[in-house]
Amino acid sequence: MKWVTVWGNATSVADHRPETYAKDITLRYPVKCAFGGEKVRLHFSNFCGTEPVTLSQVTVATALGDREINLQGARLVTFGGSESVTILPGEELFSDEVDFRIKRGGVMSVSFYIKDFTLMRSAVVITGPLSKGFFSVGNHTLSPVLPLDYTRSTSTFYFLTGIDLFAPDECNCVITYGDSITAQSFPDYMTELCLGDAYNRTAVIRRAASGTRVLREYTCITYESYGLSGEHRFRREISTVSGARSVLIQQGINDIIHPVGTNVNPFRPMSDLPTVEELTAGIQRYIDTAREYNLKVYLGTLLPIKGWRTYAQFREDMRQAVNEWIRSANVDGVIDFDRALRSESDIFSFAEGDDSGDHLHPSDGAYRIMAEEAFRGMIK
Repeated sequence: MKWVTVWGNATSVADHRPETYAKDITLRYPVKCAFGGEKVRLHFSNFCGTEPVTLSQVTVATALGDREINLQGARLVTFGGSESVTILPGEELFSDEVDFRIKRGGVMSVSFYIKDFTLMRSAVVITGPLSKGFFSVGNHTLSPVLPLDYTRSTSTFYFLTGIDLFAPDECNCVITYGDSITAQSFPDYMTELCLGDAYNRTAVIRRAASGTRVLREYTCITYESYGLSGEHRFRREISTVSGARSVLIQQGINDIIHPVGTNVNPFRPMSDLPTVEELTAGIQRYIDTAREYNLKVYLGTLLPIKGWRTYAQFREDMRQAVNEWIRSANVDGVIDFDRALRSESDIFSFAEGDDSGDHLHPSDGAYRIMAEEAFRGMIK
């Protein structure tokens, strides 16, 4: 038996809005487990916060529905023996170990109550068939059903960044690291493929934040929710995953498409545009860091962008050059998402049906194709 992460997300910067503070709310996140275990520990993060965060009560339970839990077998989660915990700005922590049994394919619900005014800054937005959350007014950590009139769904995951299970030795996980493309559906579809293989015991851990770049990050509140640069993300995010065997890195397109010049956008100077050599050197640093943790490294090629609002030939030339570097990189494997999704008649564009409509993000069907490519290339 060993500790293995069964679910996880990146910690990023929540969008700065007037309603950035919250109080007297319960957050509930149901998580489908790719393998079972006998004990659980939770990983919380206030890494991007600038004020302390206090979780007044935390529970784990088996989910019976989206908002519903089974109180039989539900457990209070403690931190150093205490039911509440304060996470200082920039800090992360694990809960105590909690006896809790969950079967492969079972859904665990993590609920936590925030009593006092709290800066809701450390968070990440993710989407997909297995990625959902809820918040309710009041303390409902041990309520069998969240009250319909006082509950809303959310795709923002606050503070909870990982769930570890004490699981059999054959269980393991892989990390998918990237930006909005990885923050959307394809890691969830990879999880479904793993669950569809009766002999598979692999969890897919998403470490992705929309808007993030390999080499740069924004300091203005207009774009700070686009997250941290790779220098401030990568090592921390892979080092806190238990039982990982490999990482799939698919990032770099935002480095290419964001800079437009201060005459167009004062926060996006052209000086932010890296050279191909600088961008591939940043990806190489990812590779070197991952190998320090004995992870196998897989790279995903950058997807088509023709038609995107900042599309230009020099950006296309950069994307092609980075992809050629990726295809020849000294890694354990390359998942060629570009070739899987591009049009045969126009290799700079998505194939028909694979474009979400913005010419940057794939369609839902294309995310399924990405999941199949990654599952076949690094898991099966």
